[in-house]
Amino acid sequence: MTLDHIELRGLRARGRHGCLPAERELGQEFVVDVVLGLDTRPAAEGDDLSRTVDYGSLADRLVAAVQGDPVNLIETLAERLAKICLEDATVVEAEVTVHKPSAPVPHPFTDVAVKIRRSRP
Repeated sequence: MTLDHIELRGLRARGRHGCLPAERELGQEFVVDVVLGLDTRPAAEGDDLSRTVDYGSLADRLVAAVQGDPVNLIETLAERLAKICLEDATVVEAEVTVHKPSAPVPHPFTDVAVKIRRSRP
């Protein structure tokens, strides 16, 4: 079966993730993109939100996770966010990108990001 996709891009939240003490103390903005793989036909056929992903509710849960307990690595944060996406029974796979645009890199750069893809076993 070919999966449909629901995308939520550019979700912004402030968190205290990172290995450096200043990152934990001051915090910084993180930007999250998620692409969810699922079959949207049941929702479309019945015009029924309960048969698809409520992306407003998902955004609330993702922001809460970014604002929650700090971790050293954005890899760990991405894993946490992917698990939240897969909590929805309709989601078969989730691609999560965590951007850290203010990462402590001593050179000019545009973005630092980690992208992972997770699916149901």
